[in-house]
Amino acid sequence: MDPQIFVRLSVAQLGLKLPGASARKAARVRVCHCEIRLRGFPIQIAPVPLINSSEFNLDPHSTNAAVFSLDESDLKALSKPGCFGAHGSYIEVAVYLSRRGGHCGIVTGMKRLVGVVKVDLGPEWRDGKPVLLHHGWAGIGNGVARPELHLRVTMEVDPRYIFEFDDEVALNPQVVQLHGRIRQPVFSCKFIRDRRSSQADQLGGGYWSSSGGEEKDVEMMRRRERRKGWKVVIHDLSGSAVASAFMTTPFVPAKDCDTVARSNPGAWLIARAGVTVAGSSLQSWQPWGRLEAWREGAGAPAGKDTVCLRLHLLPEGQDACTLVSETPLRSDKGGEFFIDMDRQAPTASCAASGPGEACAGGGFVMSCRVEGEARSSRPLVQLAMRHVTCMEDAAMFLALAAAVDLSVKACRPFRRKTTTASSSSSDPLELDM
Repeated sequence: MDPQIFVRLSVAQLGLKLPGASARKAARVRVCHCEIRLRGFPIQIAPVPLINSSEFNLDPHSTNAAVFSLDESDLKALSKPGCFGAHGSYIEVAVYLSRRGGHCGIVTGMKRLVGVVKVDLGPEWRDGKPVLLHHGWAGIGNGVARPELHLRVTMEVDPRYIFEFDDEVALNPQVVQLHGRIRQPVFSCKFIRDRRSSQADQLGGGYWSSSGGEEKDVEMMRRRERRKGWKVVIHDLSGSAVASAFMTTPFVPAKDCDTVARSNPGAWLIARAGVTVAGSSLQSWQPWGRLEAWREGAGAPAGKDTVCLRLHLLPEGQDACTLVSETPLRSDKGGEFFIDMDRQAPTASCAASGPGEACAGGGFVMSCRVEGEARSSRPLVQLAMRHVTCMEDAAMFLALAAAVDLSVKACRPFRRKTTTASSSSSDPLELDM
């Protein structure tokens, strides 16, 4: 598998030092934030701590203030002469002070620009080694005794594999790898409805229980049957099953509601192929992750509610789970589910147990772009090359992507009948027939 070029540009270790005796007073009544700008990308906003002493104690575990992922087309645009004017390509950090209150001190009409620092971007990343563009203090603003901003800016090559399902997951599509205009088949995807108990019941028994409560209502039972026992299996080109996603907790409506609630989310077990005993006809699976999904925003304007997805890793031989992603997607438009240790601050429990072997080293791990609940969806998946050591690793993340896509559909309100937007044919999942 050939990866595509990506470059990761990160800004970290921010701190602002104000001149004069007014610095301590300003620290008590004001907060500081910055806007980090790179042409062609949305502005990223981050808080900046005010530094009172001459020493700046760096936190080695702090997350990046901003991360930009540049693909080949972005890099070509940045390398054009005069892209940013006569001074070439650069990243810009604009620092603001504002009175305490509001989000990150950002109050319209009340913020004051302290100064701007620009860091030039060069082509040194092409050598394949991380490039430290700036690390230390930089004077900003005007005057002899100027404020100083501490920052660390780096560029490093972060190649990715890109895959696409060539049809909806429920229609048993092929999965192709994209490289420029080349579309190379690498896997196939098989969707199965199995409302009977399956191997997932044994695999997932130690990690979570099935939906709670004993349902006596016949209508509730009938509705529950529609979204239970789904399974996705990823096969390699030889036809061998290499990864899978089992629905272990059905997607059922909450009491007095027609949607799946946070209190009782639907859940999937993501597994990779294990060692099969010789002579056995049963496929052996090794649990890897648990994906939960539910719907929030009931009663919000049409299309404004969200499908929330939460992924825990299941470390082998350990009882503790590790949260690595919690991502909301628009129910009508879909969006991007991601595992990115720079974009998601870990919880206390996660920091204690670490991100798990599959996400070790931090940074970007994977992303999956899917459509909304009523649209035909062909998930587009990006994987960081450093997290893929073999074809089975890639297949595992593709099984996760399939579960993400199906979860958006499974979280649709139970009383709403929908059809795919791109086709007059019936929904292949037949959720509400």
